[in-house]
Amino acid sequence: MAISAARRIAFDVLRRVAAEDAYAADLLYAELESGIKKADASLATELTLGVLRWRRLLDFLLQPHLKRPCEQLDLEVLLALRLGLYQLRYLDRVPQHAAINESVELVKRARKSSAAGMVNAVLRRATAEAKIGGSELEKLIPPRAATEERLGILYSHPTWLVARWIGSFGAKRTTALLEANNRPAPLTCAVLEEEASGRVAGSLRKSSFDVAPGRWLRGSVQFSGGNPGSSDAYLAGQINFQDEASQMVAHLVDARASQTILDACAAPGGKTILLARAAGPRGRVIAGDIHEHRLRAIQQQLIRAGTTNVRLVALDARRPLPFSRGFARVLIDAPCSGTGTLSRNPEIRWRLKPEDLNEAHRSQLAMLRNALAAADKSGQVVYSTCSLEPEENEYVVKKALEGAREWRAISARKALAPHLRDTAMAEKFFEDDGFFRTFPPEHGTDGFFTAVLARREDAD
Repeated sequence: MAISAARRIAFDVLRRVAAEDAYAADLLYAELESGIKKADASLATELTLGVLRWRRLLDFLLQPHLKRPCEQLDLEVLLALRLGLYQLRYLDRVPQHAAINESVELVKRARKSSAAGMVNAVLRRATAEAKIGGSELEKLIPPRAATEERLGILYSHPTWLVARWIGSFGAKRTTALLEANNRPAPLTCAVLEEEASGRVAGSLRKSSFDVAPGRWLRGSVQFSGGNPGSSDAYLAGQINFQDEASQMVAHLVDARASQTILDACAAPGGKTILLARAAGPRGRVIAGDIHEHRLRAIQQQLIRAGTTNVRLVALDARRPLPFSRGFARVLIDAPCSGTGTLSRNPEIRWRLKPEDLNEAHRSQLAMLRNALAAADKSGQVVYSTCSLEPEENEYVVKKALEGAREWRAISARKALAPHLRDTAMAEKFFEDDGFFRTFPPEHGTDGFFTAVLARREDAD
C-alpha cells in the first residue's frame, strides 16, 4: 500500500523533531516548499502539529493496549502509533482503514517491519475508545490524581508546567491557557506600511485569499486560508509573517525618525523591519544575532521588504556589546523558553525542563545589563520575551534595575496606542506593575512580556 505524501512528511518531520531537537514549523516549511498538493500540505501540517500537541493524551490512550511503556518503544514505532491514533481520534474525514494501514506501512518504511503486526493490532484495539471524551475520559485517570496531573493528561501538557501555571494564574486561567495552546495559532501578517493595510487586504481578497483585519492592530491582517507566502503582497515586500503581539513589541520601542537603534537579538527579523520603517531613511538599525545563518535569513527578509537602512552584525548579546557610541533605542528580544508560543511551537512543552528557566534567567540578565550600557543618555531600552515565566520576565528586569539605580521602568501605553484600532485598547495590555503582557486565551496572540526602561532624569 502506498503511503500518502502527507503522512510521509508528517512522520519524517516528527522523527527529526525528536532526534535533532529541530522545530516542526521550520521543517514543515522546507518540506512543503517542494510543491506538493495543497490538500497534502494541509494534512501534513495538521498531523505533525496535532501529534505534537496531543502527545501525552495519545500515549495515555495507547498505553492500556501495549505490553510495555510507550517510552520503551522504538521511536519510529511510537510515532506511527501516535499518528494512527491521532487520525482515529481527531480527523473524521480520514477513513479508519487509511489511518491504520498507512501507520503500518510507515513502520515498514522505517525498517521496523517486525513491529508492523503490533501496530496494526494496537490501533484496531484502540479504535473503540479513540474518541472517548468528557466524563468517560476523566474516569480513566486515577481518582487520586492531583489537579495538575489530571489537567496535564486531559490537555496534554507536562505536569510540572501545569502546576507552576496554576500557581501563577490560578486553575481557571490555566485551563483556558491549556485549551488555547492546543488550538492552531492564528496566521497573522504585519502590513509594513500601516496606512495601506486596507488596500493590501483588498488586494489579497481579489487574489482569492480569505483575510480579515487583525484583532488589535491597524497594520495587521489575519489569514483564514491559503498560503500568504505565495501572495503578490508577500513577494513584493508589503506584508511579513508576524504575530500581533510581536508587532506590538516593535511599536513599544517607540522608534523615531533619524534615530540609531540596536536590535541585539534580531532573528527572525520581523521587528527589525518595523523598526527600520519607523526610523526612516535617515535613521539606522543595527541588527545583531549570534548565528551567521540567522543573519543570512534576516538579509533575505530585508531584501524582500526593500529595507536598506539596516546593518547586520554578528554578536553575542550576553557579552559587552562592541559599539563605541550609544543608541537612542535598544531592543533585547531575548531568547527564552517560548512558553508563550506553545500553540505555534508545541514541541517546546516536551523539551523544556524546570532548570532551563534559571539558566535562561542568567543569560537574559547579562543581555539586559549590556543593553543598558549601550543606550545613550536619553535613550530607552526595551526588554522582551515570548515567555510566560516570571524568571524570564519581571525577575530579570527587577534584578537588572537593582544594579542600575539610574534606570526605571516606564509606561509605554502612549507608544502603543496610535497603532491600535482603538487607542483605548492599550489598557488591555498593561497590568498594575506597568509591564506589557499578552496572554494567549485572552488576547488571541502569542504570550509576550515587555518592559520599557529609561534613565530616571528622562522619565516622565
